[in-house]
Amino acid sequence: MQYFVRPDSVVKSIWGDADVILLIFAGSAGEFALNRAVDWLFFTGKLPADPIGRLFSTVRYAQEIVFSDKESAERAIARIHAIHGGVEKSRGQRIPDWAYRDVLYMLIDYSERAYQLLHRPLTLSEKEEVYDVFRRVGEGLQIPDLPKTYADWLVDRRSHIRRDLAYSIYTKRLFERYREELGPWRYNLLLQSQSLLVPERVHRLLDLPPKPLLASTMWLYKVLNRLGLRSMVQRALLPAEYLKDIRNLDREVVSTPDL
Repeated sequence: MQYFVRPDSVVKSIWGDADVILLIFAGSAGEFALNRAVDWLFFTGKLPADPIGRLFSTVRYAQEIVFSDKESAERAIARIHAIHGGVEKSRGQRIPDWAYRDVLYMLIDYSERAYQLLHRPLTLSEKEEVYDVFRRVGEGLQIPDLPKTYADWLVDRRSHIRRDLAYSIYTKRLFERYREELGPWRYNLLLQSQSLLVPERVHRLLDLPPKPLLASTMWLYKVLNRLGLRSMVQRALLPAEYLKDIRNLDREVVSTPDL
């Protein structure tokens, strides 16, 4: 059987870990709210109406790609491309190519950042592997002008962050919806998580806490995890009705050793 992602790939360790996935989307939720093309979210209305539900539906697509055979993964990518095409047809406009790249780049960057925060830094070869997988996803989505190498991507990522982000009324409205869905103290946890994850420019534009309390309690997560109390942490991050959805994000993978 041909796989889209190798069975022993670090990409599967990243996208098979519910806690890492939650952090990936915590960071992405902050940065994408700043994106100059974020008005597209309000055209469909789906993410503002149900931000947590949209998180899980997005993850299901990502995991279908990462954990399926090559043919199934390519079918999933084709479905995503068709969905985007339908939205563009309804609005009578094309989503800008740079906006597609921005979203893809966020998934790459926050995959690295979240895994490092909870486990360990990725090696250079692992970072290149993460980039290779998502570059192939991007090519399947027909996103043009993707950098050929990880090193080139780093340069382009910095360029996109400088050029494509700004605080807007849509940023404010999305964060209001995050607060409504999560409640005050979980919303504060979201902001602290973002403060630990996002690039400096994103941090500054969102005016995130400079010294989040969460930074000094990361050791506690690792202790609770080793004691088998991981569900307590997950219950703290999202409302109880989503606990089953969170647990379903975990996948059995070939382990990658801590360095």
